Order: sequence, then structure tokens, then C-alpha cells
Amino acid sequence: MPEKERSIKDFKQLISLLKEKHICKRVVVVWPEESHTQEAVLLAAHEGFIKPILICSEITQNTFAQKEGFETIIVDSPEEASRKAVALIREKQADIIMKGFVNTDVLLRAILDKELGILPKGAVLTHIAVAKLAEYNKLIFFTDAAVIPYPTDEQRKAQVQYLVDFCHAFNITCPKISLIHCSEKVDTKHFPHTANYLTLKEDAKAGVFGKCEIDGPLDLKTSCSKEAMEIKQINSPINGEADALIFPNIESGNLFYKTITLFCHAEVAGVLQGTMAPVVLPSRGDTITSKLYSLALASLIVK
Repeated sequence: MPEKERSIKDFKQLISLLKEKHICKRVVVVWPEESHTQEAVLLAAHEGFIKPILICSEITQNTFAQKEGFETIIVDSPEEASRKAVALIREKQADIIMKGFVNTDVLLRAILDKELGILPKGAVLTHIAVAKLAEYNKLIFFTDAAVIPYPTDEQRKAQVQYLVDFCHAFNITCPKISLIHCSEKVDTKHFPHTANYLTLKEDAKAGVFGKCEIDGPLDLKTSCSKEAMEIKQINSPINGEADALIFPNIESGNLFYKTITLFCHAEVAGVLQGTMAPVVLPSRGDTITSKLYSLALASLIVK
């Protein structure tokens, strides 16, 4: 099978695919006033898959941007930088937004502005992450670790669609999506959201999401371990080989994110979906490498 048709199993393959396809996206970087953001942007630019537009202070222009030859727009504050970045997306002068040294709420205020923002009416804003763990033989996608506290049925349906689309972009032709719970039983009394899992499975069988396999409720271990699934004698199309996980709430998704990065040293990337353009929204604790991979992820999924 030609390389470009194989599923992407790690972030190095992702960057290789971007270079192979000559993908280069315009990334507007909001207030890149610290070294980690600057280093990630520099690495991505050197790899050739982004063209940065830095919305920054005059100091950053003089000490960083000019030396690297990056386009800059000088502003006086993170708030002004956020509004300008959103405007560039609306004007189709950029393809991706990346958060720099700016508070998340400041950037989101500009993104969610009802008149001047970039979240279309009716769209679901959510966070999608992808991780590479040493003990798992492929990438694992999951949502939501950062935005939606308790997804409604419609929000969870949108999350499923985003994950299927992400997996297809990574050449996973029939992604296996696991609907995560603490057990394999629907419990509408204590966990009402599990009833919606049945609806999502019916939608998948009807082809609503495109080509995919969806099952749940399943716990995390049976979702990602054939041995665990066999021991529990569970018959599921996921077969212990999940490509993506839908977490029931932000607490479980965030805990998974923090656990795999702290204790498993997982490589992780993430973006916001639902907006007119992908938004790379790294946390302050994310590494330079994670920010680089998030830029690569966003570059692949730009429509």
C-alpha cells in the first residue's frame, strides 16, 4: 500500500505526510511573547508546513520575528491581538489560530463574539486531542478535555462526527469509536447519558457519521485492550483496538489527558473544533513538542 494511503500511527508520520503533500497553512499566532510558543512556531516553519503571522509586541518583532523573517502585526495588548487574529480568519487571510501568551478566556471572548467571532450559529465548540502512548500501537483520539463540562446529546453527536472526520483525515478508513463509561452497562438512573450511547450506535449503523464502528458503553481498558475484552467475554466491534474515545464529561477527559502526559509521557496534540478555522489552544504546561504537533494536526484538518 502506498505510504500516503496508510493510516498515520505517530506524529512523525503526520509531519512527513504534510511535507509529502506540500501542505503549508497560514497560522496567526496570538501574542507570542514567550519562548515555548516561539520555538514551536519556528520548528513548524522550518519543517515547512506553516507560514506564521505573528500578532505581537514591538519587542517580539525586534528580538524574534525580524531575525526569522516572519510577518508581523504590532499590537499593544493580548486583547487586541485576539480580536485581530479572529478578524484575519473572518477575512480569509489566515487558516489557523494559535494561542500564545494570552489567557484562554481572553482569546475565547474574541472567538465567541456573537457579531465578530468565528463560531457559526448552531456549531458545537469542543476540544479534540490525539495522543501517542508507548504501549499503544497507534494514535488515540479523544474528547473533550477542555471545553464542554457535560455534553448534551447533540454536543456528543457533534463530538462523534468530529472524531470520525479526524480519523478519516489520518487515513483511518473505518475508525473504531468507543463511548466511555465506568462499566459496560447502560444505567439511565445514575448515568442518564448512557442512554444516548444507544442512539449514537444506531446513528452509526445508519451511516450518519460516515464509515466507522461505534460501541459503548465500554470502559477504557476494554476499549484499548484485546486481552481485557476477551477476559470479560465482551463481543464488540471495537475489539480492544479503539481509535477514538468519547469521554462522558470534562472531568474524565481532562484527567485522562493529564494522567497520560504526566505518568506515561505521552506525546499529545489538540485543537478546538466547531470554529471557522482550527484553533490551537495549548495549556501553559504543554511542551514545545506538543505545541509543534498541535500545529501539525491543525494543518492537516484545515478545510
